[in-house]
Formats: sequence, C-alpha cells, structure tokens
Amino acid sequence: MSRETRTALFRVVERKWLYFLLSGLLIVPGIAFLLLGGLKPGIEFLGGTLLDVRFSDVPAATAVHDVMTSLGHSEAQLQGAEGSRLLIRTKEMKPVEVATTQQALEKAFPGKILGVDASSVSPSFSGELVQNAIRSIVFASILIVLLIAFAFRTFGWAAFRYGIAAIVALLHDAFLVLGLFAMLGYFLGVEVDSLFVTAVLTIIGFSVHDTIVVFDRIRENLRLNPGEALNPVINFSVMQTMTRSVITSLTVLLTLLALFLFGGYSVRNFALALLIGIISGTYSSIFNAAQVVSLWQEIEDVWRRRGKAQPAAA
Repeated sequence: MSRETRTALFRVVERKWLYFLLSGLLIVPGIAFLLLGGLKPGIEFLGGTLLDVRFSDVPAATAVHDVMTSLGHSEAQLQGAEGSRLLIRTKEMKPVEVATTQQALEKAFPGKILGVDASSVSPSFSGELVQNAIRSIVFASILIVLLIAFAFRTFGWAAFRYGIAAIVALLHDAFLVLGLFAMLGYFLGVEVDSLFVTAVLTIIGFSVHDTIVVFDRIRENLRLNPGEALNPVINFSVMQTMTRSVITSLTVLLTLLALFLFGGYSVRNFALALLIGIISGTYSSIFNAAQVVSLWQEIEDVWRRRGKAQPAAA
C-alpha cells in the first residue's frame, strides 16, 4: 500500500468517535422509550382475541369502544387498518362471545358491518414465542462469534475481537430498530408481532453479512501488507468494500420500499423494520464494526506501553 494511496483515503477510523456519537444519539432515546414500555406487544405475544371488523363506513373509534365496554371489554384496544377496517384487540374471547360481539356491533351500526373475522392466541403460545425469539438471538450471536473467530484464527486470541465487534454492530442494529418501534408504539400505538421478530433476525443476518465482508477485506490486506499499522489497513479496506455494501443495500431497500408502499397492512410494519434495519446495518458495518476493532487495538497498545513503562520507572 503506497503512501500516495494512503493519502488519498478518507480518514474513516480517525473519526470513530463521531460515528459512535451519532449511533448513541439514535439509540439512547430508543432505549429510554423501551424502558418506558413503549414497545407494544401484539396479540401474538400477550394472548387474546383480535377482531378484524370491515365497515362500509368506519364509525368513530369512541363509539366502537363504547360498544365493547358495554359487553365487558373495556380493555379493548382499537386500531385503524387498511381500507374501511378496524382492528379490535381484547382479552381472550370464546366463540359465543365473538358472535355476541358481532351482533352488538351490527345492532349499534346497522347496515355498516360487512363482516367480522376473529383470531385468538393463547397466553401459553405467546410466552413460548417470546422465549424462542430470545433463544434464537442468543444462539445466533454465539455462533457468529465462534464463526468469525474461526475465520480469523491465524490472528490467535485477537480473532475474538472481530467476533465481539460484529456482535456490537449487530446489537447496534437490533436496538435501533427496537428503539424506533418503541417510539412508534409510545406515540402512535404501533404494535409488534411475530413478523417483527422475523424482521429483527433477518436484520441481524444482513448486518453480520456486511460486517464479515469488511472484516474479510481487512484480513486479506493485513496478510498482503505484513507489519502495516492496523488503522490505515482498516481505512483502505472500508473504502474497498463501501461501494459494494451501499449498492447491495440499495437494491434491497428499493424492494423493501415497494413492499412497504404496496404490500398491504399486514406486512407494512415488517417492511418498515427491515428498511430501518438494512440502513442501520450498512452504516454499522462501515462506520462502527471496524472502528470497534481499531479502538480495541488502541486500548491494548496503551496497556502494553504502560506495562513496559512500569518496570523502567521502578
């Protein structure tokens, strides 16, 4: 790697604290809303009954809620849906109660009810779904660390820093999506369902894929330039992979944007989560993951110099 080449490079690593600050400004508010309970679990996580009511002309939500309250379902949550539909979430209802509710709605809004579809989820199933989602994320994270450590085994124990850095980037993307949906839940009542869990797992996979591409280029450049300082190698490697990462992400984003705009209500939150996660994954792979490796190396160098200086002082 010539001096002229290094001079022409963007100084990506040297601005690591700026990138960390930007990530913090995006993630910390989201974590605050997560702690405030902003992430609204859907019926698949809490258990209960979902009524999908189709109207010829959707009435005021307060009027519908009054009907549900009169039937003993004051806890009912209402949410507008695509077209002339209204989603009503309540505690678990028996088929007889669903029929009674439909009759009450038809009586309260004569001629406006086109149909009512009901679906129920038991609390035991929802609890199992949450546990499986957490296990999947933990298991995937462990495998990622081991896989990357094996790929970089020629670096010895230093290989684990690349695995840990990949997990940091992965958590960055996951918490960003969770935080933004917590904000949407807090202010707009947006709920998350099993498709959201699928989206988060997909984001994790995409984030790691992009990160490994950058790390693999770093490994190759370190092999071709033995003795070269790490930071210039990271700068050069990031620049080599940046165009590929951005173009790959852009093609995926265009597809997801079409899905978000035209895919229908049921997959809209899924597409939105993926849109946010893919953008975040591209950013973290380029501007966070490799910078964590650089910071780790700098901290090790400081401790190494201190260790050498202490005997001399004594």
